Amino acid sequence: MGKHFTLTAADSHQLGAYRADPAGGAKGGIVVIQEIFGVNQHIRKVCDDFAKEGYVAVAPALFDRTQKDYQSGYTPPEIEKSRTFVAKPDWDAMLRDTDAAIKDIKNAGPIGIVGFCMGGTIAFLAATRLSGLSAAVGYYGGRIVAFADEKPKCPTQLHFGEKDASIPMTDVEIIKQKRGGDCEIYVYKEGGHGFHCDERGSFHKDSRDVAWKRTTDFFAKHMKK
Repeated sequence: MGKHFTLTAADSHQLGAYRADPAGGAKGGIVVIQEIFGVNQHIRKVCDDFAKEGYVAVAPALFDRTQKDYQSGYTPPEIEKSRTFVAKPDWDAMLRDTDAAIKDIKNAGPIGIVGFCMGGTIAFLAATRLSGLSAAVGYYGGRIVAFADEKPKCPTQLHFGEKDASIPMTDVEIIKQKRGGDCEIYVYKEGGHGFHCDERGSFHKDSRDVAWKRTTDFFAKHMKK
């Protein structure tokens, strides 16, 4: 459904990206931010799913600065290797690459951003630090708590799983205390880390379905032309 192409960031770094286009006219554009597993089959499918919803969807390859076209599955050794990419995350560099994706699709109409895992944190940071976004959605962003004092500049929705072993509920409570007034925050009782991804053992269909409807409704509400 989609195509691979190249983006250029403000510092002239070139990175790969995947783009999916809707069959008809676009309602807007969605930037899809990867987990630590790269722009893999799952992230490309998320782009395809948004294209079916009527959006131009682009996923920038945020690890291209370290390793070109890194993609991974979900076995324990692959998870361990993927974690090395975020041992010392360069948030500013990843935001530059995210900004390149936002600018690339600005002609599609209103722009939203959605991210998963590491990408959930980047989606939140994009909402607080970047321009040109009409809405932002973050799924189980583990470092959002570290940036929770920053106020989003666009409507923002956050999703967490109560059974997430890597994001304690105490962190989610801090985020609620600091950002509950300006962000929609949802917690899924049966959701673990990665509950949206049907290729992972932590996939939870009911949580995914509810969160996806909330996500698409949120974009539809805040991304009117």
